[in-house]
Amino acid sequence: MNGAQLKIFSGQSNKPLAEKIAEALNTKLGALTIKRFADNELWIKFEENIRGRDVFIVQPTNAPAGNIVEVLLILDAAKRASATSVTLVIPYFGYGRQDRKDEPRVPVSSKVMVDVFTATGASRIITMDLHSTQIQGFATIPFDHLYSRMVLLDEVRKLDINPEETVVLSPDMGSARMAQAYAKRLGMHFALIDKRRYAPNQAEVMHLIGDLKDRRVLIVDDMIDTAGTIINAAEKALDKGARSVYALATHALLSGPAVERLSSIPFEKVIVTDTVKIPEEKKLPNMIIVTVANILAEAIQRIHRGDSVSALFDF
Repeated sequence: MNGAQLKIFSGQSNKPLAEKIAEALNTKLGALTIKRFADNELWIKFEENIRGRDVFIVQPTNAPAGNIVEVLLILDAAKRASATSVTLVIPYFGYGRQDRKDEPRVPVSSKVMVDVFTATGASRIITMDLHSTQIQGFATIPFDHLYSRMVLLDEVRKLDINPEETVVLSPDMGSARMAQAYAKRLGMHFALIDKRRYAPNQAEVMHLIGDLKDRRVLIVDDMIDTAGTIINAAEKALDKGARSVYALATHALLSGPAVERLSSIPFEKVIVTDTVKIPEEKKLPNMIIVTVANILAEAIQRIHRGDSVSALFDF
């Protein structure tokens, strides 16, 4: 049992989620002042004593890049204020798609992120549904990878659909393992799309493996960025005779034309989580936003107590 007091603080990227996490832990967010100078430089100050405390900082690192700078400054301030430990809770891990050197003269950006967090003084990282799980191997500090399906499965079960008549469709090879996990847990069929990516955020469907005719189709991916992947999969499913289509993803980045594209397809439901703050103007009438606050709160509590985090996956 850890004798240090638990304190939770939040950056500005997704404060509503941080507040829900604190509420689930029967506490309140710690006092933290974040200001900007006239030239837009950040100024950070903890407004309470954190010496000898277990500090948890909640901040998804989606765009703009200032979110990353902000969390680094908060982290540095916490270490300099003599916190016993500082854990970064990163619901959405930005730069997670750049996890390898896939062509000459490019960085492995996800490793750079891990290195910077570690060098600035992070004791531990908690994140959710990484685009590539190999990112955990870049870290020399404990790195906990959580799964949103713990809450998304319950949301899918609330839908009025018969598992025997439903297919979980992976929109590309990268999402196959996640989609298979959903299909197994829900007792549904599984199908797979073979996709070729010819430029960033641009891809073409080449083949579809599986029978979608007269089935309900649940398209599962880790994120919706510009929505190109989800839309291509939905169009292919409808072309193959699918009765209806649903979209399910953890991270709703909803960049560029995403909202317009999602509106162009008659999705029954678009189910996402609140790992990233979704502006009101990007929320669709058929969108269901599921909170992951309880999962993150349970992980925080277990880490603080010294209990097993892997026990969270036994469900």
